[in-house]
Amino acid sequence: MHATGTADWDLDSSMNVPPSIKIGSDAHRELFCQEFVNSYTDYDPATLPWPELSGADLEKLRRVPFWQEVLHTERRAGMIVQAFAKTIDEPIVRNAVDLQGREEARHADLLREMVRRYQIVVTELPLEPIAGDVEMAFKDFGFGECLDSFLGFGAFKLARQSAFLPESMFSIFETLMYEETRHIVFFVNWMAWHAARQGQGAAWRRALTSLRFYYRALRRMLGVVRRGREVNDGRDFSATEANLFLQDFTFRRFLASCYAENNRRMAQFDANLLRPSFMPALADIALSSLRILSFGRAP
Repeated sequence: MHATGTADWDLDSSMNVPPSIKIGSDAHRELFCQEFVNSYTDYDPATLPWPELSGADLEKLRRVPFWQEVLHTERRAGMIVQAFAKTIDEPIVRNAVDLQGREEARHADLLREMVRRYQIVVTELPLEPIAGDVEMAFKDFGFGECLDSFLGFGAFKLARQSAFLPESMFSIFETLMYEETRHIVFFVNWMAWHAARQGQGAAWRRALTSLRFYYRALRRMLGVVRRGREVNDGRDFSATEANLFLQDFTFRRFLASCYAENNRRMAQFDANLLRPSFMPALADIALSSLRILSFGRAP
């Protein structure tokens, strides 16, 4: 099974992958693992250049309703990824997955540092144990990260353009965004490599796998939104602070931002690596449909 322009792996397929790369081969494994390890950045969240925020900016930061949920998610992500790393036999893959787990744990440390510095009220809840197969938990987490990142790219871009917070804060979180991008590129390559080695190459099976995991990820995301609103005492963030960076907001503008920012971020990786394509493909279809509808309504 070789990667092609249309991609043999439909679950989250390739973008312009040369036919010389055989998905599931040792060369593929060496590439996605080594690229991930080589792109690692060492830093301590406590020594990052955290800015002094004005009273107004502090209030905006504190009123964001999802910090508690995000911190819990990052803590759990580190636990899942590091637990899965211990089950992997191949040293190069185990080392890369373990590195990802340490980066996820560092994301939690970064959020803790932000919470401490800016006195944001959050409660660290106990982590629920991993239920069942740890490999399944890793896959669930990986697909969830693909969904979260694609939407997060657009939201981050809009918030940054509107100067919702000082640029120095966005510069700090740009480091986190870059690491999330690395994680999802690594994940889709691992998934393709793992599936190829398992002989799970049927197109219908790949499609069903994709739909099943993204459906599960979407359900979890909706649960996060509900819990975030509960923690925020029922206040609707979109009616308080989000309007500051969602001026002239339309679904089309948001989706176009997600799509464009995803393409920009993915372009920095080795052309031989697979990229997540399921969400970009859906966005492309939606944007094309919206353009057709707009054209039909034009006088």
